[in-house]
Amino acid sequence: MHLEIRHLKLVAAIAETGSVTRASNRLHLTQSALSHQLRDAEEQLGSRLFERQKGTMTLTVAGERLLKSARTVIEELERAERDIHNDAACGNGVDRGVIRLSTECYTVYHWLPPRLRLFQQKFPAVEFELVVEATDNPFAALLDGKLDLAIICDPVRNRKIKYTPLFEDEMVAIVSPEHRMAGKIFAEPQDFAEETVFMYPPKTESSFLNEILAPAGVSPRRIQEVMLTEAIIEMVRGGLGVAAIARWAVAPQLASGAVVGLPLTANGFHRTWSAAQLRDKQAPAYLLDFIRVLAENPISASMSSCASRNANTATRNRRSRPGSMVRVPPSGETSRNFTM
Repeated sequence: MHLEIRHLKLVAAIAETGSVTRASNRLHLTQSALSHQLRDAEEQLGSRLFERQKGTMTLTVAGERLLKSARTVIEELERAERDIHNDAACGNGVDRGVIRLSTECYTVYHWLPPRLRLFQQKFPAVEFELVVEATDNPFAALLDGKLDLAIICDPVRNRKIKYTPLFEDEMVAIVSPEHRMAGKIFAEPQDFAEETVFMYPPKTESSFLNEILAPAGVSPRRIQEVMLTEAIIEMVRGGLGVAAIARWAVAPQLASGAVVGLPLTANGFHRTWSAAQLRDKQAPAYLLDFIRVLAENPISASMSSCASRNANTATRNRRSRPGSMVRVPPSGETSRNFTM
C-alpha cells in the first residue's frame, strides 16, 4: 500500500465539500483526474471510502478512519511548512527556537527575568518555556529530554550532563530582629535544634539540611515547606520561625532591618551555580549564547536594588505554582501568563 499526500488531501476535500466537483475545484484538478485518484486510493486500500447518496458523497466507515488520519497529517505538514518558512525569514533558522528552562531553586526565578530580556535583545525570536514543575528534579527532566537547560547548584555525577559554571552566592540564616539569634555573629548548627525552619520543597533536597545540619547531627524541631520566597520572609519577620536563604534574595529586607541575616557557620556557606545541559546533544548557537549571558551577568551586589523592586511589586513577581509551564514570548510580544 502506497497512499500519498494527494490521496489524503482529496479525501479531506471531498468530505468537506460533499462533492467531487467542488473538491476538484478546491484542489485545482479536473473532475476526471480527481475521480481517478479516488479509485486509485480505494483500490490500494481494498475498500470504498465514499458512498453516493442523492448526489452527495458520504464517507464510509473506512473513509471516516482515513479522514481522521488525513487531517492529522495535513495539519502537521502545514505546521512544518509555516515553521520552516518563518525560520528562513529569520536567518535560516539560526535565531529562532525555544529554550526549555528550569532551576534547582525557586529563588533563582527572581533573578532570571532581567537576563531573559537581555538575551532577547539579541535573539528576539527565541522563546523560553520556564518548566517550573521540573524545579524539584531538574536533572531527571534534563535526562528525559524535557529541558534544554537547568540552572543548578548541586551537580550530580553523570557523564551525559555537561556543566558550565555561572556564579557563586551565599546562603544566610534569617531571623526576626527580636529573635534570640539576632545578636550572634554567625549561626551554628545547634542553634536550629529547637526552631521551626521554613524552606523550599522538597526538604529532602535542601542543601542547608544535607550540608549544614545533617553532618552536625542536628534536626530542627519542625520543618515547614513553603514555596514562595516572600511568604518565608514574612513568616520569619513575624517571629514564627527561621530560614536559610540566599543573601541576595533577601537583600532589601536585610537592608531595611526587617530581618537579620547571619552567616551559616564561621566560614559561611557558599554555593556555586552552573548551567547544566546534555553533553551529547547538539546545542543551537542561541543556547550557547544564553549560557554566556548568564555567566556574564551573575548574581551580585547589584541584585539588592533589583530584589528591592521585586519586593515592592510582589504580586507581579510571584512564581507560577509547580506543575505549570510558563511561556516567555519573543521580544515585541506580550504574555499574560508570564507571572514571575
